[in-house]
Amino acid sequence: MKASNEIYLSATPRATVEVILPDGRVLCGPRNKTIGSFLKALPEWNKHDPIVGAVLNGELRELTHPVELDSRVRPVKMSDSDGSRIYRRSVTFLLEAVFEAMFPTADIAVEHALSSGGFYCSVINRGPLSKEELAAMEARMRELVKADLPFERKIVPLQEAIDYFKSKQREEKVQLLKYRNKDTLVLYKLGDRRDYHHGYMVPSTGCLRWFGLTPIAGGFALLFPRRHTPNELPPLPDSKKLLVTFRQYNDWLVRLGIENVGALNDAIQANRASELILVSEALHEHRIAEIASLVMKRAKEARIVLIAGPSSSGKTTFSKRLTVQLLAQGISPFPMELDNYFLDREHTPKDKNGDYDFESLEALNTPKLQADLQHLIAGDEIQLPRFNFRLGRSEPGEVVKLEKDQLVILEGIHGLNPRLLPDISQQQTTRLYVSCLTQLNLDRQNRISTTDTRLLRRIVRDARDRGYSAQQTIGRWDSVGLGEKKHIFPYQENADEMFNSALVYELSAIRMVAEPLLRQVVFGTPEYIEAKRLLTFLQWFLPIGEDLIPDNSILREFVGGSILKGFTLWKNGKRNGEG
Repeated sequence: MKASNEIYLSATPRATVEVILPDGRVLCGPRNKTIGSFLKALPEWNKHDPIVGAVLNGELRELTHPVELDSRVRPVKMSDSDGSRIYRRSVTFLLEAVFEAMFPTADIAVEHALSSGGFYCSVINRGPLSKEELAAMEARMRELVKADLPFERKIVPLQEAIDYFKSKQREEKVQLLKYRNKDTLVLYKLGDRRDYHHGYMVPSTGCLRWFGLTPIAGGFALLFPRRHTPNELPPLPDSKKLLVTFRQYNDWLVRLGIENVGALNDAIQANRASELILVSEALHEHRIAEIASLVMKRAKEARIVLIAGPSSSGKTTFSKRLTVQLLAQGISPFPMELDNYFLDREHTPKDKNGDYDFESLEALNTPKLQADLQHLIAGDEIQLPRFNFRLGRSEPGEVVKLEKDQLVILEGIHGLNPRLLPDISQQQTTRLYVSCLTQLNLDRQNRISTTDTRLLRRIVRDARDRGYSAQQTIGRWDSVGLGEKKHIFPYQENADEMFNSALVYELSAIRMVAEPLLRQVVFGTPEYIEAKRLLTFLQWFLPIGEDLIPDNSILREFVGGSILKGFTLWKNGKRNGEG
């Protein structure tokens, strides 16, 4: 009889493996069974927040991935960022397959996200779909969901994939894939539709219970749940101004001849990068000049310019370039900082976790802000506050008095919230919304997330200006997004004008700066999965040298070297507006 502490070599491996969950539960099953087969035993499987993927020993995996060894597994639900992407990607492929079957001579383009939870889609090679056609398409999608058909996954040689897309005349995919640096590609199949997707999928159509189709602005919306309400379809809000801004950027791309990343890579390969950059920046400058003209026209009545937008949209550079344009037209604006109106720390509201909620409107002394603005535009001399962030207290700041008809520019996340200045009429303000609304996509069905572009901008800026690692920035990003959904996006349609700070070439330019930072994220951490996803995504872009970026570009706010960094208005030896 062997002693209990004796170590010996077994002739054959165990036929079973164990899956250890984060809460300590252990699942046991046959070796090489799929992760999904194990997780189906959980009571929370397929409930109100379904499991759609898993993290297996630190790597994100599909539910069809086999478990070969004893493993630590974290279920990925629809309410997780990775889970929501898996769900959206899969329901988009379901839409593609049904559309191809019903309209074989046309194609569909998934253009951009909608603030409510959905994608704006357009139809190519035929007119817009009627309500009846959309209803029939949605009904067919639900039939396939009920049938619970598998998404067939196959790794094929890259040339085979290229030949397939050539045979289907899907030239934008062929154009992109010729720059792929791997010799294989994962293709998914549903019915007669085959396609690749930048990321993982659910195992079958039966997982896709929540979606809808509705006409909107010459196209239609593919609706799906938002992350934090995974079993609900939110109503479609009024987004007319946002849609117009996206369409304007699409017109810019057409003018540039760059309608997808494959075309961008072709231009870079043909040594057209400088041309692209100059025209892209000229389009930005033209739009800023248009907005400055609007501000000028309203300047007699609207003396307060409010600027808002989500994180890493380039609001600071936009504000300074707008100021330069106003100076060129004879107006010298006075910039005010919303951050100086924070309440003393002991009066700052707290969130549900007991932490200070600095993004809440209630964290600001809005009555004083409103009174100060009213006095300023009335021509009174006042003393502004200055917030001491080290002590967490408001202190006396500079004494100022505006010149006759001088404008105030106020930038901050609450700029479009009507509760910021409730007693100042809308006619006294010009409200501007700035965001990075990426319209350039990998191809017609693989879109580029505006959030991903802003995250990459922030990773680069945080590393340079604040000494944060990519891991730290990624770790904070979820809470940043929650604040934007609560305090910014609901009010974006209040804007008088929108400025799209996206640049067609920026991901090619940011790639060389972002990649070394992302590679430092530690394996096994939650942030590693996101860093790996972003690294894989950046591989689609041919790089552009940072030295080609103009020194007044919005992109310089993130990569550094902006000529506007120290830009301040001075007059008679004092900052403009000082007494």
